[in-house]
Amino acid sequence: MSVPTPSIGSLLTNLTREPGRPRITWYGPDSERVELSGAVLENWVNKTTNLLVEEFDAGPGTRVLLDLPGHWRTVVWALAVWRAGACVVLEPSAGGRADVVVTTDPGAHPGAAELVAVSLPALARRFDGDVPPGAIDATAAVMTYGDAIGWAPEADGAATALIGPGGAVAHDALIPPVDEGRPGRPRVHVPATGTHGGRSVQRVLVDVLGALAANGSVVLTCDVEPDRMHRLLAQEGALTGA
Repeated sequence: MSVPTPSIGSLLTNLTREPGRPRITWYGPDSERVELSGAVLENWVNKTTNLLVEEFDAGPGTRVLLDLPGHWRTVVWALAVWRAGACVVLEPSAGGRADVVVTTDPGAHPGAAELVAVSLPALARRFDGDVPPGAIDATAAVMTYGDAIGWAPEADGAATALIGPGGAVAHDALIPPVDEGRPGRPRVHVPATGTHGGRSVQRVLVDVLGALAANGSVVLTCDVEPDRMHRLLAQEGALTGA
């Protein structure tokens, strides 16, 4: 028996019922490790949602191109776009125009009207590179927004929430239904690659949503050496596969 599928907003609220429990643990190259509890994840998403709504009037119909690799910051940005009722685009050729471009490489988008530059390192305090005039340095800007969402439009469940190589997904189909009879899998390993866009990023987002919807948590890894991977998964108690 499955339970009703939650919205992104209610999913995040559910995660804060155990505010200190790790929900996303990120391992990247160069031994980087970042852990986001339910409360911290919601805080990041709220701040990013406020930026999208206040700076770009993001809402239903807004298309946000995420030119980002499989990364914990990509998960935060995707959740924020959906919380604002907007659409994540991972495949520009399939998604057509983008109203906002969020990227680690702003120089690759010279014609973008609305541009957000993102630095991936956890300790970055500003974008490490040239930020074009009029663009937003997300690393510095996100932290200036409120911890709680001031206002965000409701998502249209039938509207497109995700456009990627795997096809289009509606808001109502973003979060998979949870089977109450299925044994819990509290800690799931979700591997990613360092590439931007593509099926790998879409798969990461789908797998993370599935794990969080089941009240689980994710160990997200990117380009981790095999020997180190084996050790850290054993240390984290993470199961392979979503």
